Amino acid sequence: MKTNQQRGQEGEDAAARYLESRGYRVIERNWRPREGAGSSQRGEVDCIAWQGRVLCFIEVKTRSGTSHGAPQEAVTLSKQRQICRLANAYVSLHRIADTPCRFDVIEVWDGASDNNAAPRIALRQNAFDYIEGNSSKQRGPRVF
Repeated sequence: MKTNQQRGQEGEDAAARYLESRGYRVIERNWRPREGAGSSQRGEVDCIAWQGRVLCFIEVKTRSGTSHGAPQEAVTLSKQRQICRLANAYVSLHRIADTPCRFDVIEVWDGASDNNAAPRIALRQNAFDYIEGNSSKQRGPRVF
């Protein structure tokens, strides 16, 4: 039986392959700010990739079934805020302001409940909008 950490890593590996097969250029995986470079930020971005001229910050959620809901439901408003703060740190650190950015979620069902079938993957482009600061109000039409 896989641990949650193993399942998550395998899901992230599958998600990166999925993105690359669709023309994304993955530039970072499990990105965290380095010491002294936005190090007050907690957390990590699972995947950062270019799709054409758009920089995508991608959260990967892996599940073995639906008993805990759809994977994207685990990307709470708090998690969205965290990803937005980290994206801000990344853009600042790399001095790439004025770059169009997008926040995506990749759902991975690992097939454990289907006799180890190949993972099923769904990409939710523009899954949520940028959330500024500590605002509790989400902008835009997408709400989980």
